[in-house]
Formats: sequence, structure tokens, C-alpha cells
Amino acid sequence: MAPTTRPEVTPATIPDARIAVVIASKGRSAILAQMIPYLNRQSLLPVALVIAVTAPEDADFDLDRLLDPRIDGRVLIAPPGSCAQRNAALRALPEGIDHVVCYDDDFFPSRHALAGLADVMACHRDVDGVTGALIADGISGPGIAPETARRMLDDWDMAHPRAPGVVPEIRRDTLGLYGCNMAFRRAAIAGIEFDERLPLYGWQEDVDFAARLAGRRIETPAFTGVHLGTKTGREANGERLGYSQVVNMHYLWRKGNVTAGHALALALRNMAANHARALRPEPWIDRAGRMRGNWRGLGDILAGRADPERILQW
Repeated sequence: MAPTTRPEVTPATIPDARIAVVIASKGRSAILAQMIPYLNRQSLLPVALVIAVTAPEDADFDLDRLLDPRIDGRVLIAPPGSCAQRNAALRALPEGIDHVVCYDDDFFPSRHALAGLADVMACHRDVDGVTGALIADGISGPGIAPETARRMLDDWDMAHPRAPGVVPEIRRDTLGLYGCNMAFRRAAIAGIEFDERLPLYGWQEDVDFAARLAGRRIETPAFTGVHLGTKTGREANGERLGYSQVVNMHYLWRKGNVTAGHALALALRNMAANHARALRPEPWIDRAGRMRGNWRGLGDILAGRADPERILQW
């Protein structure tokens, strides 16, 4: 579907939306504490922040001290796993929310990210899901230092002030949304939850969730920021992730939420990357473990016993 060219309204004619931010986090309290001030500096403040962690030490800070008092903030304990934690946070949202934002704990949003989201949703009424065209993404490398991210954001915000009355750009329509910064109309996700059969890291749970939206999913630079891609040490069990890279795609294809071509292409791309870099792996990635997991997953698919939850038994 082509982007809307005749919006019903412009940003200058609408009231500010009520936005809630959801963050699932585990074992990264320090970077999470550094992310929260970026919510305080938003030109459109969120009305609520819900952080879902697996234990108190995952949020070892005083949220009341860190968070702008105008934002209703809370930390809740949930079972481990990105899907279970996000679901717990979604269930805890207050009434009257217009849009829900899911941020990773190492995602630093630009100053106008939430205002840009509100503008996109107002001007493009057929859009139900939004992901940002990122300023930078450290997930494929060693990660981006918080201070470097801050400088990137300062430069971006200075070069891209919010322009009331200007219709935000839609860069492209997407199959899924990128889980580090994605947002939804709350009305559009009523009755939809993240699939908890995709355990632990989840792997493609964002694509699966977005595929169930009735409206368009789009990418826009109006809702942006820097994804640090923070590394917390060498991957402890690459075999689990390698298995998920193959079996989760098979599972989503069987569910009907991705095409066979998309599932196969993504699984093969990850298998190829793991094998190509196995001899000289990145210090933070267990490429050998991922390869074992890839082949274990492929074997389970061929044997008819593939199940994303099998990694919980290892």
C-alpha cells in the first residue's frame, strides 16, 4: 500500500497524544538507569513508564529520583523472557493511553521521538504500528558507548527540530517492526499479546506481534534514536540463540505470520553469518554455539519435533 499523501489532519491541529513507554530488562540495571533521562527530555512527555524486570536487582536504582515526576512510573517483576515481560507491562498500563512504545533498555530516543510518533499516528490514520529509522545501531558491532550516543543525539536534535504543521515522512512499509523501538496504537493491540512460546530472548517476537496488526506497519525517521547494542560480556549460550534463529522462523511460518520465503531467507542468512565468522568470531558472540544450535534446530525440523520452547530444557 502506498504511503498516505492526503492526511486528514496536520500535527498543528491535534491535541497531544497520551503515550506510555514499556521496557523489558534483565541484568542491565546500569544502562537502564542511563536511558531513563532521555524520557524526561522528550518534547512530548510520556504519561506512563512501565519497566518489567525479573528481579529487584535488574532495576537497582530509585526510579522516583530518576524519572520526571509528571510521568507515572512503576517497576514490576515478571517471569524472564522478553515476551513474558512485555506482556506483564502491557497488562499494567493505565487507562486512557493512545499509543504504546516498546523500547529496549539500551535505546536512547531523540528528543522529539514521542512527538514524532504522535504526529505520524495523527496524520496517517491507516497506520497501526511504527518503527524508527535509526540514527545508529550498535547491535552488529561492539556496541555504542553512552557518551557517543549522547553526542549523536545532540547533533541530530539540533539538525532536526520539531516542525509543527509538517506531515512526518513515511520511509517505507514494513513486514514487522524492530523491537528496540516500536510503537502501536493501543486500540489496535487490544487482545494481542507477545507469544510466550518464543522464550528467553524471543527472537522475531516483534515481527510476530506486528504481523497481527490490522493496519499498516511503517518506518519513519520522525520516531528515532540510537540503539546502543550494549554487550554484557561474551554470549553465555550461543546454542540456544542459534536454535531459535532456525526454529522460531519455522514456528512463525507454521503460524502463518511470515511467508515461507521470508522465514527461509532469514534463517539461512543467520546460518551463513555464523559459519562465515566461526574461525574468527567476535569476542562477544559465541559463533560455535550458534552453529551447533542452527544444526540442532534444522535436525529437529526435519525430524518433526521442532519447538521454540525446547531451549528451556537445556
